[in-house]
Amino acid sequence: MPTTAPVEAPRSGPAPEAAIDAEVLELGRRLARRRPSVRNLSRVANDRMMALVARDPQLRAALFRLVDVAPACADADELAAHLDAFLSDVEHHSPPVALAARASTARGARHATGRIGFAAVRQMAGRFIVGETPASAAPALRRLWERGSAISVDLLGEATVTHDEGRAYADRCDETLVTLAAAAQQWPARPLLERDSAGVLPRVNLSVKVTALTPLIRAEAPERGRADAADHLRRLLRRARDVGAHLHIDMESMDSRDLILELVLELLSEPEFKAGPSAGIVLQAYLRDSEETLDGILDWAGAADRAVPLAIRLVKGAYWDHETIEALQNGWVPPVYTEKVESDRCYERITRRLIDVHPLVRPAIASHNLRSVAHAVVYARRAGLATHDLELQVLRGLGDDLQDALAAEGLRGRTYCPVGDMVAGMAYLVRRLLENTSNDSFLASRTGGAALDPLLIRP
Repeated sequence: MPTTAPVEAPRSGPAPEAAIDAEVLELGRRLARRRPSVRNLSRVANDRMMALVARDPQLRAALFRLVDVAPACADADELAAHLDAFLSDVEHHSPPVALAARASTARGARHATGRIGFAAVRQMAGRFIVGETPASAAPALRRLWERGSAISVDLLGEATVTHDEGRAYADRCDETLVTLAAAAQQWPARPLLERDSAGVLPRVNLSVKVTALTPLIRAEAPERGRADAADHLRRLLRRARDVGAHLHIDMESMDSRDLILELVLELLSEPEFKAGPSAGIVLQAYLRDSEETLDGILDWAGAADRAVPLAIRLVKGAYWDHETIEALQNGWVPPVYTEKVESDRCYERITRRLIDVHPLVRPAIASHNLRSVAHAVVYARRAGLATHDLELQVLRGLGDDLQDALAAEGLRGRTYCPVGDMVAGMAYLVRRLLENTSNDSFLASRTGGAALDPLLIRP
């Protein structure tokens, strides 16, 4: 339960930046103090391993290769052989790495090392994935709700290659909406999570990838998949409306971004969806044209005349490596900001714009960076938004401590929860590991012992 009640501020003109920064610093420190004092030992060990990996690019690459190959290994000995091959590329071995390298080649220890490797990958996956099926995940989702966090479920799986796979993914989404809507009826009341100034906030929130609905969305001919994806999305929008759920459309790599955005806004403009369901999209602040994209979305929102405001989940972006490498290979200018400070500044500019236009859209600020979170909360309070009008989102496995701190502060949070098996989740897991081990990430900096106050300074 919240221990403090945030004070709502009346709407006023622009505040001096120094005053905002002072409040951001105070709130950031308070959220950091709310971090649990007692932590799971396996989680502590995992965080320390991530800190070690973040300092060594070669070790980082070896870890990603091991995670990627683990589901395809027939037995522990085969995994140990891969571990030996991957670690042989690491030039400077720390004591733990040297021990693992020796164990992966020693005849008596190879099998045990492989079994430990399997267990470590499963434990790592379990940190992010709440269950293999919606039904098996439901108890964990309820526990999050009872702890004061709303949820958004993501069914693991990447781009499809056949029509049957697309239909199967749509079927899974449909089943998830029905299953979780039934389960959520038994959850206890949480007024902060269930209503904002615009109306009801559905308990069930499902994130959907358009490229998983059809094999026809390709960079060289993106329009081919529009009709196929539209049919599946209409079906899911109808189901979400019928069971009172929210449907959120994830954004992926740049080559499908424009098509997905146009398709979603076009469908939500159709007469049958004017009254619902609640729906949302994702905006990626690391893209250089993200503010222009927001211009178009806000123009649409102003003209759409839907009964339910569009939710906009603001993220930094999870495909930085893909976008940068592809651009360099083709001789293009990368579509993403190449300096972290640039995307951080863009993130804060867009945060303010989303808050300023409320209730035209529902802002959802998704970040583990305490500066970004505290800035959003402070700016929203100064703009006169009620506490329940700003949503703060974290990823399961990366933002658990922050999620609890937000609930303790009396703020409205939501946890993004992957559901699926380990094989389907490998691409997702690798992206999360990249995020968690990036040398310039807030999480890696804090895990590595960096002082808090410098990380709370305006970018």
